[in-house]
Amino acid sequence: MFSTLLGPLPAPPGADATSAGDSADPVAVVLAALDEIGLELVTTGAPSASPDLAAADIVEGWREAAALSARPVKQVLMGPYTAGRDHGPSGPAAIAESLRSTIDALADAGCPFIEIDEPEALAIAVVEGERRRFIDAHRRLVDGLSGIHVSLAVSRGNLDAAGPATFFDLPYASYAFDLIAGPDNWRLAVAAPGDRGIVCGAIDPREGGDETPELLVWAAHYAASSSGRSLDRVGLANAPSLAPLPWDAALRKLRRVADATRIASIPSPHEMASKLDPRAVSSRRAATGAPLRPAASERD
Repeated sequence: MFSTLLGPLPAPPGADATSAGDSADPVAVVLAALDEIGLELVTTGAPSASPDLAAADIVEGWREAAALSARPVKQVLMGPYTAGRDHGPSGPAAIAESLRSTIDALADAGCPFIEIDEPEALAIAVVEGERRRFIDAHRRLVDGLSGIHVSLAVSRGNLDAAGPATFFDLPYASYAFDLIAGPDNWRLAVAAPGDRGIVCGAIDPREGGDETPELLVWAAHYAASSSGRSLDRVGLANAPSLAPLPWDAALRKLRRVADATRIASIPSPHEMASKLDPRAVSSRRAATGAPLRPAASERD
């Protein structure tokens, strides 16, 4: 089990200038903060890389970031559908062809994890033609890939009406679902084959949103219990994006994610329950070692 960041972060304070008047590297500031928080899989907090960027530039940026962190650094790429949906019928497919070379270059450079970010894909849930364009583009992007973990991230609403096959017939190793803006995406998460990873974007990105660990821990165990997946194939994250928040508020939410990941990973159900609000956890389920869920669901 692991914790990670989905979407961009606000610009960190101190990234413009130090007290000595020298420019500070914002990437270094972000990675140092994420290392200190304890996220297991980190990124620079920048928006997803545009397909307009040269593959060599993306690779160089990833190399520089990876050298600044003791933790694995993922590269986030803007997905072909989001980037190409307004560029005619063949736009997403053409962008996918270009992005494929970027993925290959990142794999050759040793990048361990690539995230394909599709925040503007809601049309595929209601328009069959858009769904076909999405599927065609992603097949061109990832069919035949090997030796690198490529993940698909979808956000900003419910995509369950697109159907599980839209996503799981594609050979992605894992999927990140926004479960705050799109709570019905749980239908997709639990339908995923057990050999695929699920990243649960399950902490509210709004400044006043719920930050309690109980929902995150429940989300992790619910995802792990579906299709025999186990916690080894589950990650926790924020629901994107944290960019509108103040820097301190964004980091606080990510610290909650990291803390909840550690709690959810505790092997003993009794010890895990002791870290949570007893009103939110069924003592009967904790006693049996069954996956956690909110106790209110058992009061019927």
